[in-house]
This record gives sequence, C-alpha cells and structure tokens, in this order.
Amino acid sequence: MIIYHLIAITFAYLLDLLIGDPRNWPHPVRWIGSLISVLDKSWNKGVKKKWKGVVMLVSVLLIVFSSAFLVVWISYKIHFIGGIIVEAILIATTIAQRNLKEAALEVYHPLKQQNITEAREKLSYIVGRDTDQLDEGEIVRGTIETVAENTSDGVTAPLFWALIGGAPLAMVYRAVNTCDSMVGYKNERYIDFGFASAKLDDLLNWIPSRITGCLMMLGKKPEQSSLREAWQILYTDAKKHPSPNSGWGEAAVAALLGIQLGGTNYYKGLISNRAKMGRPIVPMKADHILKTNTILARTSLLFLLFLWIGGILIEYAITWF
Repeated sequence: MIIYHLIAITFAYLLDLLIGDPRNWPHPVRWIGSLISVLDKSWNKGVKKKWKGVVMLVSVLLIVFSSAFLVVWISYKIHFIGGIIVEAILIATTIAQRNLKEAALEVYHPLKQQNITEAREKLSYIVGRDTDQLDEGEIVRGTIETVAENTSDGVTAPLFWALIGGAPLAMVYRAVNTCDSMVGYKNERYIDFGFASAKLDDLLNWIPSRITGCLMMLGKKPEQSSLREAWQILYTDAKKHPSPNSGWGEAAVAALLGIQLGGTNYYKGLISNRAKMGRPIVPMKADHILKTNTILARTSLLFLLFLWIGGILIEYAITWF
C-alpha cells in the first residue's frame, strides 16, 4: 500500500506544479474553512471554551478523515489505478508549492519596478503584519519569511503525512493546519478555544519542519559563509522562533543566503519583536525572493526523493518481517 501512496504523492506533486490551486475550482480546504467558521460562531462563547475547542477540532477531523477515507476506499475498490488518481487529486489539494512561489513573485515584480506601494499591497495578501509603512528590505523580509515557513506547512508536511496514511491523513493534517490558522491565535477570543488546534498543529509539524530545514541545507551551498557555520546558525537560531517549528525553515534560508530574518513587526499598530535569525552579512534585496523560491523548489524535490527512499525501506522492512 505504501507504494500506492508514493505514486499518488508523486502525481500530486506534479499536479500542483502544473496547475496549482485555480481560484474558481472547488477546493476541500475552503469547505473545511467554512465548517470551522460555523462551529466557531456556534461554540466559541460562554464557559469551558477550551473543551469546546477540543470538541470542535475532533469534530472537524472526524468529518474530514471519514469523508476522505470513504472516497479513497471506494476508488480503490473499483480499481487500484482509480484509487491512486483520486488519492493524487486529494493530496494535491493539501500542498501549495506553485501558489507559494507565485505569491512571492507577485511581490517581487513590483519591487523590481520600484513600485513600493503595490509591493506592500501584494505582501499584505500573504502576511498578517502591517505592511503600509515597510521599505524594500522589510518587504523582502516578510516575503522570504512567508516562503521559508510555508515550505513545511504548505508542501513537505502534508506530503509527509500522505506517506504515513495516504490522502486521508494528508487531509487531516490540512484540516488541523486550517483550524490553527483560523482559531489558533493568542488573543482574548481564541486563547482557550484555539488552544487544542494550535498544539496539535505544532505536534504534526515537529518532524516535517526539522527534516525540511535539513534538506534546505543539503539543497544549496551557503552563499556567504562556510557550510559548518551555516549548520550552526540553523541549529542555534531555529530555536529562537516563538513557534517550535517555523524557525527551522527561516533559519535555514537566512543561513544559506547570508541575511538576517526576524526583527520588529507591527500587527494592527501593535509592536511585536521577533528573535533575529541568521547573520546580516548582506542587505536583503528583491533578488533574494527569487533565491528563496529556488530553495523552495529544491527542498520540495529533495523531500519527494526522501519520501521515496523512506517509503521503499519501510515497504522492504514490512515484507522482510
């Protein structure tokens, strides 16, 4: 069965590269988001919000898993090729390499044309921070941090869980990630209700994020430092990020490009100081966005190869025993 997952994962990877996520097409993640929104409005009130958040999360995951499992199971019952195709389509909806790359380029192009106003606007579509006062360097930083962090969240992590449990588990991962992005905030409304979603998202990303950071280092030679220094930056600076996982991608990109990420952000006018990662050997320029996209592409391909090697070894071990 693992070999079927690997074939489906490969097709999903290629499908995402070819068409990405067309805006007008029906998309399971949008349906998941609508379900979360309804439950949020209905249950996020009164007392025992933390337990209500747990019930919300479990309800969403049960619906998503059972629906995906049923569709995949029926498809494989009809024919294994049909099962692989259906799995590939479902897995493709959980990854976003092409969309992530295109979102970064939508910021890069106006920057190259010195259109700072448009670049700020495009960046605001993909980050939560205030962008209306950012200069070129800060716009570049926001774009790079988004691509670096979402290389795991948006590409490698769903593929990792697809290997473990096929399309149903990939959909479960995406549902958890969507719950976290919608209710996993540490503000008055969501500090309790979103607690379980945020913690489970951290747990599911723990292994993939670390593999991703290491594969980033293997896929590109550091531009401004030795390989040993770059690995040291990854190991020491990844832990500085407030998220237990996001720092691995950001620290790896910073180490490879010789730049420094992190610093001061503003959210609705409120200041937020993030730990700095990397060394500011060179100033950030628009072309660093292109280099980060290259790291994204190489890392995604290396991760696919990593899954094939790991999957074949697991299949061999199962057969042997």
